[in-house]
Amino acid sequence: MTPERFETLAEAFGGDVARWPPAERDAAAELMTARPEWAQGVLALARGLDAALDAAPPPRADAALAGRILATAPRPRRRWTGWLVPAGMGAGLAAACAAGLLAGAQFSARPAGGESDAIVATIAGDDVAIAYALGEGA
Repeated sequence: MTPERFETLAEAFGGDVARWPPAERDAAAELMTARPEWAQGVLALARGLDAALDAAPPPRADAALAGRILATAPRPRRRWTGWLVPAGMGAGLAAACAAGLLAGAQFSARPAGGESDAIVATIAGDDVAIAYALGEGA
């Protein structure tokens, strides 16, 4: 650890090395062993700042600022809209399933006789064969 890094950590996390990030503590201990007087001076300055910050009263927002914050905060959504979108998606899925079942039932129903004639007649446009397949005779 460089002395600059040690000073940066002391300014950021304070004069108690136990509050520093765990990954930095071992390197800080090595530097404190190598340069004990300098390290104690840096930590003493940081402890002085810690004491001054601890002694200061916490900042309080005035009522006007709190009112402005609440006025510009987004409004909560209505509760009933939370279920509306999933219900609509479910209804759409149910409608698609019902349409698929209905179409399948329509296409799977076959006339009693002449099924192949009715299919060919439908493709060719032969009205007589379609009438025969529907039971209306020729």
